[in-house]
Amino acid sequence: MEPRLAPVPVGRPSFLGAPRCDDLDTLDADIAIIGFPYTTPYSMEWTRQPSSHSPAAIRAQSEELIPVMAHYDFDFGGPALGGRNLRIVDCGDVLETMGDYAGNSRMATAVVRRIVERGATPIILGGDHATTIPFMRGYEGRSPMCVVHLDAHLDWRDEVNGIHDGLSSPMRRASELPWVTSMMQIGLRGPGSARQREVDDAAAFGSIRIRAEDLRRRGVEAVLERLPSADTYYISLDMDVMDPAIAPAVNGVTFGGIDYFEATNLLKGIAARGNIVGFDVVEIAPLKDLHDQTSKLAARLILNLLGAIARGGQVGTPALVTPESDAPTESNVAETMIGPARRRP
Repeated sequence: MEPRLAPVPVGRPSFLGAPRCDDLDTLDADIAIIGFPYTTPYSMEWTRQPSSHSPAAIRAQSEELIPVMAHYDFDFGGPALGGRNLRIVDCGDVLETMGDYAGNSRMATAVVRRIVERGATPIILGGDHATTIPFMRGYEGRSPMCVVHLDAHLDWRDEVNGIHDGLSSPMRRASELPWVTSMMQIGLRGPGSARQREVDDAAAFGSIRIRAEDLRRRGVEAVLERLPSADTYYISLDMDVMDPAIAPAVNGVTFGGIDYFEATNLLKGIAARGNIVGFDVVEIAPLKDLHDQTSKLAARLILNLLGAIARGGQVGTPALVTPESDAPTESNVAETMIGPARRRP
């Protein structure tokens, strides 16, 4: 299948003001942003999930970060990207056809496969958690990987209502891929779709499961000590892993979630242990949000991961110029972030 995109329309925000891409054959980037608003529903009322608005909402809220990109960031001890040129391109959304769920899934797989072939790392904006399934299939033939899953829920159902690629199944589907050799699931709490049989299946696969309460009691470093060694890591972040006090707009509110610094330090710690080859953020329901707080948090967590992999030398190059102004212009922020040849349109 030839990968096709629905580019971000002119007049609407791209992620962090990055240039738009409308043809993956010309993609030249370190980081490729791609949205997948609509996935495989369980029923007619699920055809249009609240999360379908999420890619646009995250892009819009990322605009608030642009004016301070070159400023001192106390979460990093300097500018978030460490003064490196990071070529970020926003590829818009996967082109989807109404009602063709299987075809749309294949298109998402073709898109991420082409992004990876072009040498870019995909940052995926869902959609519900079914988003993860077709994108994980796009890594066929790549290095063995560990999937790190941040979520309140286990997501190991084989099927729901006869649907095998729905939002309750991404980790089971990932475990079936030959190139996924290990898994760690962090932030588990409360009830969800899992029954005892799914818990047993995850254990039989070898998934390392960390409850949110255990993370809070033991701390991030102790949890990271249990992270499986792998050539590469793919991170899937369901925003309901966060405490609803700071991320209220999710599909499945569950009390007792992790906080901002736990999430940030987990992302930094995983990036310090190996190459990040993909990252998805899913399950935001923007119409339920309070002051766009959940979408703002998602945009910030994406930036934090970008900062971690840039500062670790996984992506980007040393910047030719580091702006010193206390009030950076849009152009010099873009130059620091994505390189002199990649200005915001």
